[in-house]
Amino acid sequence: GQQVMVAPLLQPDLREVVDPNGIPRIDLPRVVVVGCGFAGLKFIKRLNSRNYQIVLFDKNNFHTFQPLMYQVASSGLEPDSIVYPIRKLFNNKKNFHFRLTDVTNVDMEKKTVSTTIGSIDYDFLVIATGATTNFFKLSNIERFSFTMKSLRESLDLRSIILQNFESALNTTDIKVRERLMNFVIVGAGATGVELAGALAELKKKILPKDYPDLDIRSMQIHVIEAADRVLPSMSSMSSEKALAALKAMDINIWLNTFVQDFDGKKVTTSEGDFFTETLIWSAGVQGNPLNNFESHLNQSKRIETNEIGQIEGRENVFAIGDVASIQTIAEGKGHAMLASVAEQQGRHLAKNLNALAKGKSMTGFRYKDKGTMATIGRNRAVVDLPFISFGGFFAWVVWMFLHLMLLVDFRNRLIVFVNWAWNYVSYDRGLRLIIRKGPNREN
Repeated sequence: GQQVMVAPLLQPDLREVVDPNGIPRIDLPRVVVVGCGFAGLKFIKRLNSRNYQIVLFDKNNFHTFQPLMYQVASSGLEPDSIVYPIRKLFNNKKNFHFRLTDVTNVDMEKKTVSTTIGSIDYDFLVIATGATTNFFKLSNIERFSFTMKSLRESLDLRSIILQNFESALNTTDIKVRERLMNFVIVGAGATGVELAGALAELKKKILPKDYPDLDIRSMQIHVIEAADRVLPSMSSMSSEKALAALKAMDINIWLNTFVQDFDGKKVTTSEGDFFTETLIWSAGVQGNPLNNFESHLNQSKRIETNEIGQIEGRENVFAIGDVASIQTIAEGKGHAMLASVAEQQGRHLAKNLNALAKGKSMTGFRYKDKGTMATIGRNRAVVDLPFISFGGFFAWVVWMFLHLMLLVDFRNRLIVFVNWAWNYVSYDRGLRLIIRKGPNREN
């Protein structure tokens, strides 16, 4: 018979169409996003991926709802209530690629991002790496204190709180027991106030049942604040209401007081010493920038940008969220480091890049202040809206409703709502399990 020639299947040279980390090269501009906090999440959700290829790098494979992290630390919620897997968030988004990695360097001349899994070219770079704790160069406090800037840190703090009471049961040394049962929170912003209220509720309703052999009444909660009022970024009315609520819960408030040192057992302050094994630092945050941006940082380590979010001299490099500081706002200090600012910046930058793809020009960011709020515990909260400030039970209901609605999906909302409802009816708080050995701070 006739011999038929079969042509070999054409194999594309994958080295030319796929980057070393497996991300395909396609005929769309590539937007590399670093960080999936509130700003990065909102930006990716709103960016039209028919016009752009989106590559997200993050060191975690989940997005964390940080405003409720204190409830994880105080056994009020389980971690799965406030996190959501990144891949599940964007599994229906075209031309989207996620890689779990650390970004090690950015070369703005060559337009490349280096990571622990290789480097990648970008057409646009969006830095949304958020904030980290600012210890104000107090090295001992950095070494010995506990913080709540990540889910891991919150779980460490939860374990330490519970371990302290187990250890207090096992010691006959009264001074050691007092140190174990004293908690010092530095910073009376929303995080500090909310954690203090949660600890006070543990003291009142939960711990006496869990530890009947301990005199829980000797547990002390101290909140130390350098300013002259609690919640200094909120209205004076909210500060007064919050202070009254904290004092009603037997929380010791120390205003105009500066922390100077901590050796793991004694806190040295401008108003005297406090003896504790648990110092919780919520007194400051700073930007968490990538390498190679030193010349673009302000005093708070935030990347300075123009109103569009661009870095000086780089039209294709943007910074949004807590890591960014628009130079014209508040004398170059930028907007407050709030989730609402980050979300609005992410949404606005996506709108700008969507406009750019259609040949339209970009516009400057304008923050719409929708208000701030803080809860101080059961039936107590304060809310500042642009036109009114109020507190009490109604403020607490508003705080709960808004936080539920801000959670990423229905499952998270349902879990948190059921937890809160159960806690409210039964005066019980979560599963108080010590599943992480607290960090050895002596190393």
